[in-house]
Amino acid sequence: MSDSGELRPVPRRSTAELIADQLRSAIMYGSLSPGDQLGEADLAGRLGVSRGPLREAMQRLVQEGLLHSERHRGLFVRELTPDDVRDVYTARLAVERTACEIIMRGNRGEAVARLTPALERLTEAAQSNDRDLMSDADQAFHQTLVSCAGNSRLERMAQTLLVETRMCLTVMQETYPEPDELLQEHRRILDAIVDGAEGRLLELIEEHMTDTVERINAERPTKASPED
Repeated sequence: MSDSGELRPVPRRSTAELIADQLRSAIMYGSLSPGDQLGEADLAGRLGVSRGPLREAMQRLVQEGLLHSERHRGLFVRELTPDDVRDVYTARLAVERTACEIIMRGNRGEAVARLTPALERLTEAAQSNDRDLMSDADQAFHQTLVSCAGNSRLERMAQTLLVETRMCLTVMQETYPEPDELLQEHRRILDAIVDGAEGRLLELIEEHMTDTVERINAERPTKASPED
């Protein structure tokens, strides 16, 4: 008799997975900044783990593109170039544009019901004027938007871009939109869904991504010319 469908103990997550989660979070929120070197001894001591699972966790992040190895020097948090930033938001635009098309041809009512409280959370974060809370609420709104399409593959792609997106936003802290401006951008997106205005919605999503890329790359210092 087949044992398909039988309940089995749920395997515990490995130590390496838990370490990888902590490192991702540290990179996402800027505790580990772009260009920082990761010393095994220091990290193992701070995390209270042995070097074996730490090395495994760091190699996972190398595969994800969050860390890179320099020969004879070690591992470093990857620095996002202007082209990297553009690539991240081009990928996000492709994912979110497709999600919006699915939403507008499907259950818009469910999307409005889920996005309304997401916008309310963004409103609360904006009122606090806390940039980290605003970034969290901003990303949560967009994750909810993709989730409303009901396509698990789009959700996975959006999740994959999450850490790199947050790294971009950390760079942009000084030029992050003013709270009212940020709210208006997202309110217009929700209003377009409410109104069933697909063309306007797609334009708003593209403007949102394009403007963000320009803000982030404008924040980066330019290299001096040879004449300077």
